[in-house]
Amino acid sequence: MAYLILTLAAIFWGGNYVVGHFLVESADPIILSEARWAITAILLMSLYWHQIKVNRIKIKHSFWVILFLAIFGQVLFPLTLYIGLQYTSSLNAAIYMSATPCMVLLINKLIFKDNITRNNVIGVLLSLMGVIYLILEGKVTNIEAFQAMNGGDLWTMGSALSWAFYCSFLRLKDKTIPGNAFVAVSSSIGAVILIPVIIIYMMNASVAFNFNGYFNIRFILGLMYLVIFPSWLAYVFWNRGIQEIGATRGEVYTHIIPLSGGLLAIIFQNVQLEWFHVISALFIATGIYLCSKQARHGR
Repeated sequence: MAYLILTLAAIFWGGNYVVGHFLVESADPIILSEARWAITAILLMSLYWHQIKVNRIKIKHSFWVILFLAIFGQVLFPLTLYIGLQYTSSLNAAIYMSATPCMVLLINKLIFKDNITRNNVIGVLLSLMGVIYLILEGKVTNIEAFQAMNGGDLWTMGSALSWAFYCSFLRLKDKTIPGNAFVAVSSSIGAVILIPVIIIYMMNASVAFNFNGYFNIRFILGLMYLVIFPSWLAYVFWNRGIQEIGATRGEVYTHIIPLSGGLLAIIFQNVQLEWFHVISALFIATGIYLCSKQARHGR
């Protein structure tokens, strides 16, 4: 079950890259992030208030852990992503996300002193080879692909690093707090943190904001997707899956994000499917299989 829900979470986040790329064409990244988490918080607080009330003592005792996770998971991760999507493609952003298993392995080893098995290393390296092959577009000598990276690429790499910290430190969360209650509280914290960020940003903006684009049907439908799937269901599924099989083993499922994001980009953004996409997918899928096989044997 853990492998299924981790896969679904990754697919939902793959859609986040494509939908987010559409939305930042007419929406400011900071306002988009605030709208996403404010609506998510209101929705989940309404649906799961009883869970939150019953677990309020546990939530209070875990406040600093939840705050830390909210900063990386609800604030830094999507905010840096949406800023980056203004300058780079959704496919590139999704590809950079696949670097997170390597970051998670390093964080877990340095901070939590986790053991790294041979299957962990081989699986991640194979997946990383697939990612690099995709960046190089199948040409091993295509160094220009790295030289062409811009500020958007750096912002989306920062988003991947934020996600790696979120996944590594998720182990500190009180496992007895229900997933929906946890996401509701962390979403609320994220929305509150972003309020002063928006105020400062708007006060220092050199141009007046035009909010007309925030009320068209395209933006509303896209925002609803972000609220229901990447913000709610994906976080609940991911947190549960990571708790069941661990961050080091589960984080390899991040590699499904560029695959699903790439497929959605092909369907909705008319991105041409090339042979190097298929080869990259085989590398990534093999890496995921090795890590999943190790996880099953280790349980």
